[in-house]
Amino acid sequence: MPPIKHAVLSASSAARWMRCPPSAKINASLPDASTSYAQEGTCAHALAEAKVRNLFHLYEKAPISIKALTENLDYYDSEMEEYTDAYAECVSEQFEEAKKYCKDPILLVEQHLDFSKYVPQGFGTGDCVIVADKMLKIIDFKYGQTLVQAKRNPQMMLYALGALEAFDGIYDIKTIRMTIFQPRRENIATDEISKEDLLRWASEVLQPAAALAAEGKGDFHAGEHCKFCKIKSTCRKRAEYHLSLARYDFAPPETLDCTEISVILEKAAELVSWANYVKEYALSAALNGTKFAGFKLVAGRSNRRYIDKETFAKAAEAQGFNPYTQEVLSITAMEKRIGKKQFAELFSAYVEKPEGTPVLVPESDKREELSTARNDFMEEM
Repeated sequence: MPPIKHAVLSASSAARWMRCPPSAKINASLPDASTSYAQEGTCAHALAEAKVRNLFHLYEKAPISIKALTENLDYYDSEMEEYTDAYAECVSEQFEEAKKYCKDPILLVEQHLDFSKYVPQGFGTGDCVIVADKMLKIIDFKYGQTLVQAKRNPQMMLYALGALEAFDGIYDIKTIRMTIFQPRRENIATDEISKEDLLRWASEVLQPAAALAAEGKGDFHAGEHCKFCKIKSTCRKRAEYHLSLARYDFAPPETLDCTEISVILEKAAELVSWANYVKEYALSAALNGTKFAGFKLVAGRSNRRYIDKETFAKAAEAQGFNPYTQEVLSITAMEKRIGKKQFAELFSAYVEKPEGTPVLVPESDKREELSTARNDFMEEM
């Protein structure tokens, strides 16, 4: 299981504290809020770790009982079983590849990595580290739904620095390959960086930001990295960042030029998310007695419900009424019941995926751009 102890300047939060140095100490002073998503991720990591340990015989005396482990997990289903199997297979494939160019590679699971040479008291835990001559591989298992990019990912780069500190004198490492394995988003992304470029980034970019963050200095800066910040609901800089859209004064869209609309589109999703976080914070504060001018706490709307469904069903049947309905399970429910692989083998001929409704997304989105009448016309000219 992942360690409980966390560094103030952790690898997992590096994307935030490197962009917003003062946030590091503030977040470290506040309690962690456990969510069902975090707990589910912890369970998935524990299962993934156990499977890799069994596969490579990295256990103390006997193989880990997967059955016993899953029975004690707070969250577990067939999807988690399938995705952790796929993760173990990915690790195995990358290790086999390493053996082709190094006679004695080593594989480390849940490895403590110390990068305090560059970040004050900096350390983290790498899900999987494969050390070999020529190439160092860092593999990070992500079970969440928030898409994680591998390209120049600060968390992965910090893990790589920690691994270099421990093993560069033993192995002749030239290149670092960093892989994000995020099965629920069908995201298996890889980035490579030379050892020289990584060390240059560490000295020119990382160290100055870490020095500021360690002292609680530097400027607050809002952006996408605010998503997991503990003060995202009350941060003044973030409020200024989102309220900057107010300069458009709710003008009708047809009066805005394309550049202005692009700016609004870029911030719209984050603006809605921020507003919801502020509402959640305000509700929590109001429940604890805080008064907000112009607002009051009331009971929300509710729907009627049966006190006990089974008791009602028996009563309805006794009066000659059928209280039940029957319908075909959803595809997702069927896949969970029999497994994705078996479902695809038996029933793929009965399933179709129609084209989705067009949506406007950032250019970084991996989906193929739709063809429009205007684009077709421009291509024909």
